[in-house]
Amino acid sequence: MGGMATTPTTPSHPGEQTAQDPIRLLAIRDTPLSVDEVFRAVGDDAAGGTALFVGTVRNHDGGADVDALGYTGHPSAEDELRRVAEKVVADFPVRALAAVHRVGDLAVGDLAVVVAVSCPHRAEAFEACRRLIDDLKSEVPIWKHQTYSDGTDDWVGARNG
Repeated sequence: MGGMATTPTTPSHPGEQTAQDPIRLLAIRDTPLSVDEVFRAVGDDAAGGTALFVGTVRNHDGGADVDALGYTGHPSAEDELRRVAEKVVADFPVRALAAVHRVGDLAVGDLAVVVAVSCPHRAEAFEACRRLIDDLKSEVPIWKHQTYSDGTDDWVGARNG
């Protein structure tokens, strides 16, 4: 009368599974960003690894000195940020995820973007965090306008459509 034993298809410990709502913080803001806020947002007792990336405004680009920088976001930017975050959550065992990007005028040294991902293990946290920032930069419609020390300026990475 014994049936066949079944092998579980999901990990046996709840900490190995994706959290109920792993997307903890997503925002496009015109105010200064906080590494502490993003780090706190991804705190999770079941996470063994948290990877955090901070993008700052640098004083040069392509061999030219940068004096000022501004970011402009399309009205759909937050929706696209959510779509990117949901893809990362679908592809990795994310316990918690947060991403915040700044818009408006920024100075050299200011934080432009802060993202973090917590996962059960460090390797997947690193991979998920890299995917999050790479996809954010390539898919979320936020454009950078740089002003150079010689008085010239340009839009960097602007996409059509």
